[in-house]
Amino acid sequence: MLLVQLMKPFYTQLEGDRIKLVFAYQYFSLRKDDELFDFIPVEGKEIIVNANSLQVENLSEVFVFQKGNRFIRLPLYQLLLVSDIHVHLQTIINANNVDESSSMLLEGTQEIIDHLEKENFERMIDYALLHKDAALFRELQDYKDTYGGHHVD
Repeated sequence: MLLVQLMKPFYTQLEGDRIKLVFAYQYFSLRKDDELFDFIPVEGKEIIVNANSLQVENLSEVFVFQKGNRFIRLPLYQLLLVSDIHVHLQTIINANNVDESSSMLLEGTQEIIDHLEKENFERMIDYALLHKDAALFRELQDYKDTYGGHHVD
C-alpha cells in the first residue's frame, strides 16, 4: 500500500457544485516502503470533487510521482484504491468547511471562498519565494497593498 506523506493543494477553487484541488511540485508526496516519491505535474494535476456527493469526478486523471529516475504513474481511481489518499481528501474538504453529511454546501459560502482565496494567495507567495521569482512576489505584494488585504490578508 502507498501512504500519502504530504497532500496540500497548491490552490483550491470552488466552481459551482465542484471543489477543484490543484497540485504542484512539493505539495504532494507518496511513501512506498521506505522511499519518498514526489508528485510531478507532467500529466494530471487536479482532483475534482463533487461538493454534493463528495465523490471524485475525474477518476481517469493520471498522477505521476518521481524518485530519482524512477516513476510511479497512477490513474486517480487506482490511487484511491492502493493508497490512503481518501483520508487526506476528507481532511482537506473538512478543513474547507464542506459538510460531508449534507448534500449542500454550508450556508457560509462566502466565508469558504474567502478562506480558499486566502490560502491560494499564501501558496502563491510561497511559490514565488521558493522559485526566487521576485517579479511575481512584487506583483503579489502590490496586489495585497492595492486591495488592502481584502480577501487576502
